[in-house]
Amino acid sequence: MPVNLEKFQAALRYEFRDYRHLQLALRHRSVGSDNNERLEFLGDSILNFCITEKLFEVRPNESEGELSRIRASLVNGESLAAIAEQLQLGHYIELGQGEQRSGGKQRKSILADAMEAVLGAVLRDGGFDVCRKLILELYQPLLLNLPSAEELKDPKTRLQELLQGRGEELPRYQVIAETGMDHQKQFEVNCLVAGVKSTMAIGSSRRKAEQLAAQKMLANLTNV
Repeated sequence: MPVNLEKFQAALRYEFRDYRHLQLALRHRSVGSDNNERLEFLGDSILNFCITEKLFEVRPNESEGELSRIRASLVNGESLAAIAEQLQLGHYIELGQGEQRSGGKQRKSILADAMEAVLGAVLRDGGFDVCRKLILELYQPLLLNLPSAEELKDPKTRLQELLQGRGEELPRYQVIAETGMDHQKQFEVNCLVAGVKSTMAIGSSRRKAEQLAAQKMLANLTNV
């Protein structure tokens, strides 16, 4: 077995009985048709189930929608990429030459996908109980510091609910400017609330700009 895979297994705290599962999990689709996409599909499924089951256990009073919101904050590309970075997973991913040259080993989407594939490989190699135990170990820091469902609401939703609670008109969003090439557009958006000075934000999409403008308006209205 290559030494580098031994090091990764030590970091993962799981030793594969058949290390070919791990090798496949680390093989990006840019290498060829024999790649980690099927294991990624499998890993995504068991990850969602295990986190869902854990949240059901530790948050008995949350509604379905609230549980879904909390789960989405855990089972996403950003969280998976962060776990992958802690394990230095990027060092072990096998990439095609094009992806290698373009810095694919540091790309968060590739790291997140490979992390899911590794979980799928553990499921195939060690079974369900072993894989669930590993997932909960990897996610323990996040599970110990779970946000509330309210904290996870996006700024536009929170602003709307705040104004509704006050019996005031809902906010409006106005695109002031749209600049840049198609692949690098910037949107400048105003958030308008009756009787309050508007807030402006710039984002790489209209939605992002609106969320940022809403966040600024929330801060103004709540004096944060």
